[in-house]
Amino acid sequence: MAQSEGTFVSQETGWQRRVPQVSLAEVHRSIVVPRQAAFWRKMIAFSGPGFLVAVGYMDPGNWATDLAGGAKFGYTLLSIVAISNFMAILLQHFCIKLGVVTGRDLAQACRDHYSTPTIWFLWILCEIAISACDLAEVVGSAIALQLLFGIPLVWGCCITAVDVLAVLYLQNKGFRYIEALVITLIATIASCFAAELIFSRPSLTGIALGFIPHAKVVTNPQMLYVSIGIIGATVMPHNLYLHSSIVQTRRFERTTEGKREAIKFATIDSTGALMFALFINAAILVLAAAVFHWSGHQDVAEIQDAYKLLSPLLGVGFASVLFAVALLASGQNSTLTGTLAGQIVMEGFLNIRIKPWLRRLITRGLAIVPAIVVIGIFGEAKTTELLVASQVVLSMQLGFAIWPLLRFTDEKAKMGEFANGFWLRPFGWLTAGIIILLNVTLLFDMFMPEALLRSFYHAVGLSAPA
Repeated sequence: MAQSEGTFVSQETGWQRRVPQVSLAEVHRSIVVPRQAAFWRKMIAFSGPGFLVAVGYMDPGNWATDLAGGAKFGYTLLSIVAISNFMAILLQHFCIKLGVVTGRDLAQACRDHYSTPTIWFLWILCEIAISACDLAEVVGSAIALQLLFGIPLVWGCCITAVDVLAVLYLQNKGFRYIEALVITLIATIASCFAAELIFSRPSLTGIALGFIPHAKVVTNPQMLYVSIGIIGATVMPHNLYLHSSIVQTRRFERTTEGKREAIKFATIDSTGALMFALFINAAILVLAAAVFHWSGHQDVAEIQDAYKLLSPLLGVGFASVLFAVALLASGQNSTLTGTLAGQIVMEGFLNIRIKPWLRRLITRGLAIVPAIVVIGIFGEAKTTELLVASQVVLSMQLGFAIWPLLRFTDEKAKMGEFANGFWLRPFGWLTAGIIILLNVTLLFDMFMPEALLRSFYHAVGLSAPA
């Protein structure tokens, strides 16, 4: 099979059809990896995609779930934040392997493997997940604009559509510019929360104990609901499609050794970025626990309430401003990855290419309309509930993205010698099993008739959800 310097040719063994065109063609293999270079030079060349993926783990949806978890339950749900982060590290490693070895992103792999009805089903689910994620970005950015500049939420939601221009400009400049902006915004968020933690002086002992898993997380329905929201906010289905594509922006050697090296460096990149995201995620929950849980404000779950209370409770005048600045940076950062994920999913599943600005407007419209409707009908007080609900919706889609990812990377016919080893497979399927089990439990609690629900929980010796 012929291969030119700028053209990617993937491994075709085990697939039903060849890839008709590469993923994200405008930036595919656009960043050269030096063949003969020191470890750190190669590490720098591969660094970047992990931070784009990490953005999804610190978007405004995380804020709502982490604020609710910290204010209501103290440091207890830190264990869920940590567990979900380690799940994310493992799953993103599988995405890297799929993209590097096969030259397919997850959407293309699904299209090459499954029947047409299954492809459409998976595509619809993925679009719902992206819309839910984009909804969180829209609402989060609108809340930040309101807190900082007094702009009404409805208008703030509309203003967020303007980010289409920024995304288009950066895509035309080059992929490294997108990565640089993302890293800058992440650094802004981290700096704001580092300062907030210094002001709040949380209990180090409480934090350490919070990272120890507790059985009551599963037995307490309220904790379980927030926990699933945290998992949904951390392990995002669209990130699995995104990472398997953007890892192919690097022009590495297509030899066995080159692929192995690419997997190693890309995994280091994503693991480091996700550990950075763990700090930010945990910092939001720790801040809520330290400031609200033990000060008589356990019911604080609204981002707006947290903003109003931070400065008075901490005694620092600009604490609330730092909080809002970090929220705005978080919302705007997430729009970049949402754009790319939407393009990858549509192109990969349906082999349809539309202009990025049109794709972004469609996605933004699907997020803006529900946000405006909810705000218009129920008022601004329901925005945080909307954020939490969006993360639960995301969690519901996870199983349908994780299952094909694990199946493909387990198969030697598709992955060759890079197929998941016997020691890695159990961890992958255990992760999938935990996520699916938690989702089934949540669905059971939400949709079962109250009488049957109470009877069931009484039979197993647990308290029924409120």
